[in-house]
Amino acid sequence: MKMNRFSVFMCLFLLAALPAAAVTPGSVAIAPSLLGGNSISVSLLGTDVSLSFENVTGLNLLSLGLSVQLANPFDPAFQARLPAGTGISALPVIVRIEPPAWGGLSFRGVASIDVHTHLLPYLPASPLRIFSAPLGGQFRDVTVDMGPGSYRARSTTGGFSEFLIAIDLRPINQVIASKSGALEDLLEDYEATMPGSVYDDLEDLLDAIQADIASNDLEGAIAGIDDFVEVVEDNSGGTGIPNQWRAARDRQNVAGYLRAAALTLRFSLVLKSAT
Repeated sequence: MKMNRFSVFMCLFLLAALPAAAVTPGSVAIAPSLLGGNSISVSLLGTDVSLSFENVTGLNLLSLGLSVQLANPFDPAFQARLPAGTGISALPVIVRIEPPAWGGLSFRGVASIDVHTHLLPYLPASPLRIFSAPLGGQFRDVTVDMGPGSYRARSTTGGFSEFLIAIDLRPINQVIASKSGALEDLLEDYEATMPGSVYDDLEDLLDAIQADIASNDLEGAIAGIDDFVEVVEDNSGGTGIPNQWRAARDRQNVAGYLRAAALTLRFSLVLKSAT
């Protein structure tokens, strides 16, 4: 309960520090610009959001299905979507990426989402993170990198959903345990989509990663994640791990999901090792 009250206080304090126009619903406007064949960038509320793809076809603003909305931090339904110990940041904007089935967007591997905003400060121990959720579902930390320049952060994804920047005040060990469990669940859920030998290799690697985490061998766990991602990449596509997302929703980008989940776990382990 104390954590929740503190989170709400932080939200109110940070919201009060923003110019009023920055949180006015009518001010939410999108200015798109194509950065290249594999990238697109949009600007809203003094914030740049860039998406880049390893291999994409049919990319444009319409096929991306991007929209934004302001979150109400006092809405109980919205609060219930955030994990205990987290709260909305001073940039209460939900970015929704929901490509229409008729748009023809398709990509392989992972998509990277970069956020750069002048409305939020950056500190080395910043609690700001990128969170993602299925439409209307539970938000989870998907950050894979962050840094200065006001506030910059990156996440990766094997599909699309809703994104926002949130304040995460949970203990780092709790975050790591949650991400480790999520990666384990993903691997088990998609076991039938990949060759048995590949699944066994990934399961063995994940077991070793979790053992290293339990013994606080962070260097070993990080190296294990790098090996896990490499095995996924080496076995993506063809008769290996499915690695394509399509707007028709007729494919499962399993390789993208696994890589994204592993990389955000790696981020949290690196954070812990730096403390």
